[in-house]
Amino acid sequence: MTLAVPAPRVASIPSAHPYVRHTLAGSGAELLADPPPPGASDGRWWPPVMCDAAWVRAQHDRFDVMHVHFGTESYSTAHLRSFVRALRATGRPLVYTLHDLENPQLTDQAPHLEHLDVLVPAADQVVTLTEGAAATIWRRWGRVAEVVPHPHVLAFDAELPAGRPSDAFVLGIHLRDIRPSIDAVRAVATLLDAVDRLRAQGVPAVGRVQVNERVRDEAARDQVAALVSAHPAAELRRTERLGDAALARSIADLDVAVLPYRSGTHSGWVELCWDLGVPVAGPRVGHASEQHPEDFAVFDAGDGDALARAVQRLLGAPRPGTPGRAARLAERRRERIAGAAAIAAAHTRLYDCVRTPVEQAA
Repeated sequence: MTLAVPAPRVASIPSAHPYVRHTLAGSGAELLADPPPPGASDGRWWPPVMCDAAWVRAQHDRFDVMHVHFGTESYSTAHLRSFVRALRATGRPLVYTLHDLENPQLTDQAPHLEHLDVLVPAADQVVTLTEGAAATIWRRWGRVAEVVPHPHVLAFDAELPAGRPSDAFVLGIHLRDIRPSIDAVRAVATLLDAVDRLRAQGVPAVGRVQVNERVRDEAARDQVAALVSAHPAAELRRTERLGDAALARSIADLDVAVLPYRSGTHSGWVELCWDLGVPVAGPRVGHASEQHPEDFAVFDAGDGDALARAVQRLLGAPRPGTPGRAARLAERRRERIAGAAAIAAAHTRLYDCVRTPVEQAA
């Protein structure tokens, strides 16, 4: 008689993040809820309480697999080593999804690199999102990483905004809160240069820059505002942080989304743009160009001519507010639904691999 394998109980760091929810939807895995950090507002999962040796020792009977995604920057390297030792002592396997070879939240990457030197060798299974990142993991640590693509970002029950039509081709940059990985001033200057070059070639291009009211780098925001205000074919939209639906609508209005990265590895922004049918131009940073290469044009950061040429390659895509864009959205939603099952199945296999036969039969 074949015994059914019980669903894995997964302590995911974090659990409530959309990436994790979308990755495991339909997998059957039971996710532990994120324990609220002391004094945290509702819904805030960081600093992650589960990333702690004392928590692991006290709660190890509640989970079968520990899966780390984000949030270790909240702790020291010594704290992380203690956490890994506790997992070993309690017999709980570690899965690590390496999203970031460079942490986009940090200026000094040394602590993040130390964390990678702890987590990658210690993990029972390493996961990443692209073949390029997997190759780097092999070169640095000699570990074979399972490549599982990024899931959808736009929720399946969310509206599919097709954007508003415009005579001009709208090239947009979202700077958000100008975190350390965002090269705000250079990216906007490059965009404006590209707009000038395209207009000189007869392409009716305009630049649109979106930035949050509250940012981490106010000096950069002020420089951006000055650049945009001096340009005749550009506009600055300065707002409070946009909610999910408003953000999707703002991206959907674009003909091309331009990435403002100075560093990074992968990009959830690329995934959201793909969900919305908006092609992306991005600098040669990390492996974001591998995520959807058919819809991504690369340029050299700071090179307005290269960006203009990248945009030219993308302008054949269906434009905002057209039946073609609506059709593309519907097709991509279908592709995402089909892909979600494969992503969930890949994670189920990973969890089954790292659990011992005794645990699986329990």
